[in-house]
Parts: sequence; structure tokens; C-alpha cells
Amino acid sequence: MYSVELDSGSSRSLYVQIYDYLKKELADGRIAQGERLPSIRNMARMLGVSVTTVRMAYDQLIVEGYLESRPQSGFYAIQGSWDGTAHGGGTEGAYVHPVTVTQAEEHQNDMMYDPESFDFVKWKKCMTSVLNDTPELLLSEGDRQGEPALRTEIASYLYKSRGVVCGPEQVVISAGTQQLVTHIARILKVMGITLVCTEDPGYEPASRIFGDRGFAISSIPVRSDGIEIEKLPANIRSAVYVSPQNQFPTGALMPISRRHRLLEWADDNDSIIIEDDYDSELRYFGMPVPALQGLEGGKRVVYIGSFTSTLFPAVRISYMVLPHDMISIYETMKMDYDQTCSKTEQLTLALFMQRGFYGANLRKIRNLYSHKLREAMDAIGEYGGKDGFASAENTRSGINIILRIDTGAEGGDEKEAAGRLIDDAAGLGIKVRSIPQLSHDGLIYLIFYYNQIPAGEIKASVQKMLSAFRETVRGN
Repeated sequence: MYSVELDSGSSRSLYVQIYDYLKKELADGRIAQGERLPSIRNMARMLGVSVTTVRMAYDQLIVEGYLESRPQSGFYAIQGSWDGTAHGGGTEGAYVHPVTVTQAEEHQNDMMYDPESFDFVKWKKCMTSVLNDTPELLLSEGDRQGEPALRTEIASYLYKSRGVVCGPEQVVISAGTQQLVTHIARILKVMGITLVCTEDPGYEPASRIFGDRGFAISSIPVRSDGIEIEKLPANIRSAVYVSPQNQFPTGALMPISRRHRLLEWADDNDSIIIEDDYDSELRYFGMPVPALQGLEGGKRVVYIGSFTSTLFPAVRISYMVLPHDMISIYETMKMDYDQTCSKTEQLTLALFMQRGFYGANLRKIRNLYSHKLREAMDAIGEYGGKDGFASAENTRSGINIILRIDTGAEGGDEKEAAGRLIDDAAGLGIKVRSIPQLSHDGLIYLIFYYNQIPAGEIKASVQKMLSAFRETVRGN
């Protein structure tokens, strides 16, 4: 018998409450391994909710590996590790999740997320097709450069959506941007480039990776129209790491004239531009500016993209497009490194794109996030803007906005204060991150991930968050 008290007035959706309940029952062993769960319709009847609500909960449990769906049979608890008396201690038959979850990860599991932001049903259909129709493909190791089917889809998509000019042979797939940056560092070493310029403020992991590999790092200031090109080195062969479409974390957009100027700098100095276009698809107002890579055929531009923002965070699939001379160098070293990205997920994504599901989902979340952005902006203005306590920046694209909090405490410890505000938000299930490079003189800058909050709950969530922030600031 399944019994859970659902709170329709809670900030956590009914789907999340059911998901959390079943996940705990599975993890604690009250639902035994291999046990069949009620059908979606029967579970909905038992709990007094809609079929759609239960389906969302089941789909999430399937994605996370707690349940499996057997055709014409039903839903079953997947067998996991068991902590029996043979190992001493513990409760006999208690389920032990095969992955040890850290405190930080446990805390992250309490964060809000919106099931409407991704169609897991279509993703599951594509994965099922891979498993059922082409299982032989999974019996061999993955291509170290990335699965050809996915590289073909990426090359086609990038040309149509971003104007990137490339063939599948120029695409390299990996699990996350940082792994790609590591490959780029190795290639630059072979090319004799030892100086890398980075944006300040900018994507710090990239700076650390290049620095750890012995590159000299030159931090170049960012202004309202992007990196200060005039301060890039002259007559020194180097590389520059930029995010021209939506600079992280300031949100600066580099206009087309500055993009051509940056390309001229690269030509004049025989240098390389690394273009991180991490969330270019999520621009809600105005026409997107073309990618740097396509403006001159990509001769001197390494283009980096990711699916994390447009799929779901658990899919760590990123890619880069290398110029022909750099892909030739990569091919000489790629056999030294294993592919870090799941072959099954790559093939699933290739099918997801081929069937048009990726484009459909992208159109859906653009519309969804644009409405969420307006709701977040209205709420920040209403609950934080009247007295200047809170204001929003970088409000035209991406999955987050920048919150500027005026504590009124000049000369204080902004880092420590930011940590307390982050804890306040986390306690409400809201994800924010600090931007220490921008915080100063009592002003604290935070990245606020409004996209994770379900539509219709943003206003109340912002009100609670800013109220908690005020109490924390006043308490000091």
C-alpha cells in the first residue's frame, strides 16, 4: 500500500513530492528490488492525482536508475547493492544506493527544478530505440572523438542555428567543457603557443586549466561590449578565451563590429580565438549575433558548445569545432585518451536531434524561460527594487540573471556575506552562486538560476528569498 501525504499548497510540486516519496521508499528498501510498482493510472487513482503527475515522477525515477519500464509488463524497482548481515551492521535487506552522496549533493537534491523544462518521455523513446534497435552498437567501445552519428547531427545543427561552418570530422565530443579545454591546451602546446588571455571576470575553470598546464595567463578586462580587444597582446602568438554571445558572468554582448575586430587581431598576430558559446540558443529578445567561427570560415576560431543548458544537467555532453590544422594535431593524440562521454547517451542524443525532438524542446524552453524571466524581473522590481536593495542585470538570455544586493555595509567581508545569502536561498530550494570578482564595497553579486523554479512559483520564491536576504543583512 502506497501512502503519502501530498500538500497541494506547498512550493514543491505534486510531481516532486511523489518522486521524493518513491525515491525514499526505494532507497530504504521498503520497495524491494525487482518489485513491480502500480501502473501509472492505478498509482494516480490511489494518490488522487493526475496521470501526468505520476508519469513525471516515474520518468524521473527511470532516468535516475531507480525504476525500469518493461514493455507490456510494467514498472519495476531496479536491483541495487544490498547491505546484508554478511558485512556486519546495518539493517538486514536495507537498500544501499551504489553511489555515495556527499552533503553538497544531498543539499542540491533539495533544490527546485521544473519538470516542464524537458520532455523525458521523448528522450526515453530515443534511448529505448537505441537499446532495442541497435544493441550491437553498444557492444564496442565508443569513438574517442565522439560518435559519428552525433557529430554529424551537431555539424548540421550548428550551421543552421549559429552559422558555424564545419564538417563532422572537425567536431570533438566530450563530457563537459573542462575536458575540452584540456584537449585544447595540449593542442596549443604542440602549436608552440604558451600565452592564453582570459576575460576578467570570466570562466575561472578555463583559466585554472591553462595555468595548471604551464601557460602564462593574461587577464583582460571586460566592458559592456565584451573583452577589451585593445589590451590583447600585439606581435605575440597567443590564444584568447571569450564568450561573445553572453559573457559569463557579466552578460556582456560583443557586437558584430567588435567581433570582426577580434578576428583581425587573431589574423594580425597569428593567434587563436577560443569561442565559448555555452548558451547561445537561449536568447529571448532580439536577433542572435552570428557565431565568430562562421564569420571567416573558422580558420582561427575554436568553437565550444554544450547541451547542459538545453537538455538537463545530468547529460554532460559538450563539443568543440576545431580548425582543420588543429584537428590534424588532435588526431595524432586522441588515441592516448579515452572518450569520457557515454556512448549510449551520445547515440540517444543523435536520435533525439534527428527526429526533431531537440529543436521542439528548444522552442518550448525558449518560450517557457522568457516568461519565467519576465516573472522574475517583475518580482525583483516589486520586492527589492523600490529601496535599491536588490536589482537585476544580464536579463536578455541564458538560464540565470545576476542579482546585485546592496548590503549598505562598506568595508565588510563580501565573500562571507555572500555565503550566508547562498545558504538562505538554498534553504528555500533556490540555487544562487556568488560572483566574488564583481562584489565590492558592500555590493554582493549573485547568479540566480530562475529557470529552475516552476512557472507560477517564481514571484513567491523571489519574495521569500529577498525577505530572507534582508533579515540576514539586517542581522549584521
